[in-house]
Amino acid sequence: PYYVDLNQNLFLQASLHSNDTNLVLFLDTCVASPDLNDFTTVNYELIRSGCIKDPTYSSYYSPSPGVIRFAFNAFSFVNRYPSVYLQCELVVCRYGDYSSRCYQGCVSRFRRNVGS
Repeated sequence: PYYVDLNQNLFLQASLHSNDTNLVLFLDTCVASPDLNDFTTVNYELIRSGCIKDPTYSSYYSPSPGVIRFAFNAFSFVNRYPSVYLQCELVVCRYGDYSSRCYQGCVSRFRRNVGS
């Protein structure tokens, strides 16, 4: 566990550990929940499909393509839950593969109505 005060900046880093220097890391989705085992019923989206959802989210300079650094303000779920858990989905791609998910950035997915 990591303890922070409400509205304090929380800094995070994700690192890819590989000998392959032609890999890049992309933060696709980050969701917070008061329940470690359920990130759908009660949750708060920081990032979804590469799109920033939280206004306090900031990305920071990374020393290499295999490192992601970001921060956001700590928050609570209506002061009813003592802990908040974070679940993030990252994507690993080939460096320079501009058709890969890592280079698409924010992707808004729209559902289409399937007609006859």
